[in-house]
Amino acid sequence: MYRLLYRIVLRRVPAEAAHRLAFGLIRAVDRVPGAAWLLRRWLGPRDPVLRVRALGLEFPGPLGLAAGFDKDARGTRGLAALGFGFVEVGTVTARAQPGNPRPRMFRLTADRALINRMGFNNEGAAAAAAALRRSRARRGGPVVGVNIGKTRAVPDEEAAADYAASARAVAAVADYVVVNVSSPNTPGLRDLQAAERLRPVLTAVRSALDASSPGRLKGKVPLLVKIAPDLADADVDAIADLALELGLDGIIATNTTISRDGLASSPAEVAAAGAGGLSGPPLRDRSLAVLRRLRDRAGDRLVLVAAGGIETPDDAWERLRAGATLVQAYTGFVYGGPLWPRQMNAGLAMRMHGAGRAEPS
Repeated sequence: MYRLLYRIVLRRVPAEAAHRLAFGLIRAVDRVPGAAWLLRRWLGPRDPVLRVRALGLEFPGPLGLAAGFDKDARGTRGLAALGFGFVEVGTVTARAQPGNPRPRMFRLTADRALINRMGFNNEGAAAAAAALRRSRARRGGPVVGVNIGKTRAVPDEEAAADYAASARAVAAVADYVVVNVSSPNTPGLRDLQAAERLRPVLTAVRSALDASSPGRLKGKVPLLVKIAPDLADADVDAIADLALELGLDGIIATNTTISRDGLASSPAEVAAAGAGGLSGPPLRDRSLAVLRRLRDRAGDRLVLVAAGGIETPDDAWERLRAGATLVQAYTGFVYGGPLWPRQMNAGLAMRMHGAGRAEPS
């Protein structure tokens, strides 16, 4: 039914408007007393083989929703009710900002891909923290990570302080925090992936998290960094080395790509969409290669979260076998619909049982 609805209605609606409509319906679920709980009982990961222990946290399943869908942490409970084992919100910035001018999100349906140049549109880290605080006041919420980015108006030399301000705002309500230096839609942001420029950002964020959550029951707030698939292999190695040196908890591999190679969509359609980050199946091979390189470099000393082109249970299973502890998706969910997380969990559980996995990792 979702595929029929997509073909007849949703694909004819501008991508960002369709997102607002779908997200509004998901958020409405949580406003109906007991609805989210019932849905989670039906759709959520229930097979014990799916459970994951990582980052000092308990995940009911390894499949999470990547940052970008819930910018301001308004729908985490409804999204978890669809079957996601965790939800990453954001990207949030220290100051509220409108993002780039519309239109800024486009579908490449022949590739089951998206192009976006949203530009970190959000209401600010403090607003996201307030929303999470309200959600935390109710029992049974999901594991929630907060993805933080640089405010567009902040000069590069003040980036570390800007990231730290966001970290302070969310430290008390985030289960983990991700430093996003890999979006292609904020000018100069990807330059911060260079190890010598990334070091002060990560150091400032770690200090801010520690200072802002001294009484945290579970210890330090886990800190990860999200990197681009377009990095050279030597730069991937350098970030892995830096993460180990600074005691980071993990790396998310990867964000969207600026490449347009190998697309099935027509050149005219790709050109019409314009600049921005490409997500979906065209990203699969490079994201997998980056994951494998990180695993070879860091072994099991970092928690690796795989993202990019994950659309089927086989995609997710391949990432787990390549060294990922958790996997994230966004575009696969957009094209797959509300039952997609349930189908992914069922497929993953079947593969895990087939491989003889009996205990949570």
